[in-house]
Amino acid sequence: MATDELVATTGIAQHGAVRLPSVDVDSFNIEIKDEDGFLGDRASKGAFREILDHWRKPLRKTGEDPFGDEPSEKISKKVLDDMLVGDDTEASAVVHSAIEEFAQELAYVTRRFLKTKAWAKTERIVVGGGFRDSRLGELAIARADIILKSEKSGIDMVPIRAHPDEAGLIGTLHLAPSWIFEAHDSILAVDIGGTNIRCGVVETRWKKAKDLSKAAVWKSELWRHADDKPTREGAVKRLTKMLKALITQAENEGFKLAPFIGIACPGVINADGSIEKGAQNLPGNWESSKFNLPASLIEGIPVIGEHDTAILMHNDGVVQGLSEVPFMQDVERWGVLTIGTGLGNARFTNRRKENGKDRDSTENGKKKAKETKDNDKQ
Repeated sequence: MATDELVATTGIAQHGAVRLPSVDVDSFNIEIKDEDGFLGDRASKGAFREILDHWRKPLRKTGEDPFGDEPSEKISKKVLDDMLVGDDTEASAVVHSAIEEFAQELAYVTRRFLKTKAWAKTERIVVGGGFRDSRLGELAIARADIILKSEKSGIDMVPIRAHPDEAGLIGTLHLAPSWIFEAHDSILAVDIGGTNIRCGVVETRWKKAKDLSKAAVWKSELWRHADDKPTREGAVKRLTKMLKALITQAENEGFKLAPFIGIACPGVINADGSIEKGAQNLPGNWESSKFNLPASLIEGIPVIGEHDTAILMHNDGVVQGLSEVPFMQDVERWGVLTIGTGLGNARFTNRRKENGKDRDSTENGKKKAKETKDNDKQ
């Protein structure tokens, strides 16, 4: 699908765009290497487990490991959180030691990002991903923030506000142009990961807060595709079925669902909706030139309500970061790090507004909103 055909199909913009309604995406998915490999691997979920294992080794030798024979990668975040405040001081000390070392690694990786041209003059960094959804994750982020502040880096590091499972859905609202919100109160959102695919209906609550700060996930469905190991075509079929079910539920509840689907997906997303690289953990070959997820979904869901379906897809780290847009208006340049299987990353510059609206889209938004309302009257 050519770019001009894509824009005509979506009626909105290009996939993976660097210019979005509220921000410019200065960079995403940067892969920095050092002598030990990819830098992000030093601050990933797996890295924390390796650090934890390192601190358990001395206790194993004396037979006093409080975690017994359980492999470090199998210990749940809840168990580790409980250990932090439990009566077993040695177990608590092990977890605290792992948190401290991981925080040092996170601070080191952050410094390296800040030295790149794309991340220059960053003022705040939001940390998301599954690791953030734990007390130990929050402590590691807070400790890294203190380390960076002690070095007078001028950086604030904060945990993402929305639950990591919902941030990737809420963030898709910021892919949509403002005219979408004039006549609709909700959208469909998809967050694709290497283990799970999550779909949801996101309420804009635009009438309560024009900056989308009150947006929330009304309902979501989770499919752990890693357990089922489907083919690529099977995954698209299941995803289409999940979205259709959500459309029916939303309509039955009286939502004015927009004819728009926002998608967060791993990898480098091309303007035509194909994936250049970074989708190796998804079911089947999603990087094939013969595969286009947005086009496949439009075939299965050509209309929502009485309007043609429009779809926009962007990198999952970018989209998770976008959920923070309303809360980043006191800075100009900010970034997001998502701690998961790897370390997702994106850097943003806020776009200047006129009367609270994007200068470039104000006139187009008014025109599109009028067209939508006129069509609804017919």
